[in-house]
Order: sequence, then structure tokens, then C-alpha cells
Amino acid sequence: MEENENRGLKKIEEVDVSTDNNEIKIADDVVAVIAGMAVSEVPGVAGMAGGFAGGITEVLSGKKNLAKGIKVEVGEKEAKIDVNIIVEYGSRIPDVAFEIQNRVKKSVENMTGLNVLEVNVHVQGVNTESVEPKDENTDSQE
Repeated sequence: MEENENRGLKKIEEVDVSTDNNEIKIADDVVAVIAGMAVSEVPGVAGMAGGFAGGITEVLSGKKNLAKGIKVEVGEKEAKIDVNIIVEYGSRIPDVAFEIQNRVKKSVENMTGLNVLEVNVHVQGVNTESVEPKDENTDSQE
């Protein structure tokens, strides 16, 4: 590969492909990115709720962390996924959560071959920024 193609890619040491034993291990980070992409496509999701360290990493690197707010446990043939989200105000939370569960399960199973046992959705907040009305006339009338 050329140097330009490798730029921006993170090398993951945990992936182990062995042809002798026909064994493939998929890193937790890989599954988290797949799940993050699936969640980002769901209408009603304002963003991911991640820790302080994840937010600092995004600011410093200038890149969006697709695994932010996602915790993954990968076994030999199965995976459990926890998703922490912030929903848009006005969205029906059960519908958003159900859609996340379906899309994450389908994406991870199709791309990795792992059996997704659980997709737990944790709603950490509600985005109300777009709801607040901006009244420009109040400042100019003083």
C-alpha cells in the first residue's frame, strides 16, 4: 500500500487471522465502529454520548470517533453491544431505540458473522437546541 492509503488508518493489533486453525478474531474496536456507523444512520439520534476522553480525542485529532459511546464485548462467535445516545427532542424514544437495535444487529452480523446476543440502548440525554425559539426582536427594542 502507498503511504497515502495508510494515512488516517489505525492499526489494530488485536485482529488475529490464522489459517492453520481457521480462526478469525475481530477486535472490539472494529465491531464498535460498525455499530457506530449503523447508529449514525438512525433518524432521531442527535449524537453519541461518550466519555470526556473521547471528546478530547475528537477535538485534538479533528476526526469523528465512530466508536464513541459504544461498548462492545466480543466472544468467539457472539457479541454484546451497549449504545449510549442522545436523542432529538420530539423523537419517540422507543421507536428510535428499536430501530438502533435492528440496524446494529443486522450490520454487525452481516459484516462480521458474529451472532449479536444483545444490543442495549442507553438514552443519556435529549438534544433541545433546535427547539429553543430565537426571538431577534427582543434585543433591538430595548
